[in-house]
Amino acid sequence: MTITPEEINTFVQDAFPGMGSECTEVGPRHAIARRLITPTEIRPGGFVSGPTQFAIADAVLWYALFGAVGIEAMALTSELSIRFLRPAAGTMLFARADLDQVGRRSVIGTVSMWMDDRTDKSVSVAQGTYVRPAPSA
Repeated sequence: MTITPEEINTFVQDAFPGMGSECTEVGPRHAIARRLITPTEIRPGGFVSGPTQFAIADAVLWYALFGAVGIEAMALTSELSIRFLRPAAGTMLFARADLDQVGRRSVIGTVSMWMDDRTDKSVSVAQGTYVRPAPSA
């Protein structure tokens, strides 16, 4: 089953309007998302807030899960940890999730985030687990 970024974005817009991130690429074991930074997401010093980075990490990991197994609306974040590497300054935040393990009940992935299409300068990294819904009997 192949899913497109457009299908993911349509689902997310219908289910969670105002989420803020957009899927730009998806494959069977990865996804890329972007988020236009608004003035309310900027902290003193002109840096993108930690919660904004955390939100896109969570979203892109969900999108990668969709690429691997199809849209599972009830897949839930089980855990997500983030490490901030450098101040994030710019207007567009990007994130790439790569899946480390896809199982029947959980999906584990690693996320890298950067600003303004500068893939050589990660601003944060995250790792997380999504729990998939139990199969119907």
